[in-house]
Amino acid sequence: MATKIRLQRHGRKSYAYYPIVIADSRAPRDGRFIERIGSYNPNTNPATISLDFDRALYWVEVGAQPTDTVRTILSKEGVMLMKHLRGGVKKGAFDEAEAQRRFDAWKADRTKVADAAKAQKDAAAAADAKARLEAEAEKNKAKAESVAKKKAEKLAAEEAAAKEALEAETEATEEQAAE
Repeated sequence: MATKIRLQRHGRKSYAYYPIVIADSRAPRDGRFIERIGSYNPNTNPATISLDFDRALYWVEVGAQPTDTVRTILSKEGVMLMKHLRGGVKKGAFDEAEAQRRFDAWKADRTKVADAAKAQKDAAAAADAKARLEAEAEKNKAKAESVAKKKAEKLAAEEAAAKEALEAETEATEEQAAE
């Protein structure tokens, strides 16, 4: 029986998530499967992958063929590298401890790169937020100056009107006194 490691589509329209399954190649995409070894959710940022590493490695070693997308997922999780390293152990190129050491070094490097990328993304988001806050502060300052200027003009106009009214009143009283 030809087995495949592939994705099954679940979820609703425009919001799919994918269980990673081992299935007969003749079975329908969302139909019967032998074993579920993980899941892939592309809706989160970054995409969430949960995988039973040992079972995935077992199935790859016994000959199950992954689809292109699943091969990429397995490569990112290190299953394909471990298969390669175990092949080197079988050929006698190095021992199991050396294979595990190489895999651990790869995993640590991958984690370091992922953490650096996340830190860079967080720093960019913080810088963007700071820039937006400064821009908003500038807008608020400009608006406050505009409002203060309008209030000053209005106050000056009211003072001028009051002064004119006072002058008119004093002229009227002077005219009455002169008559």
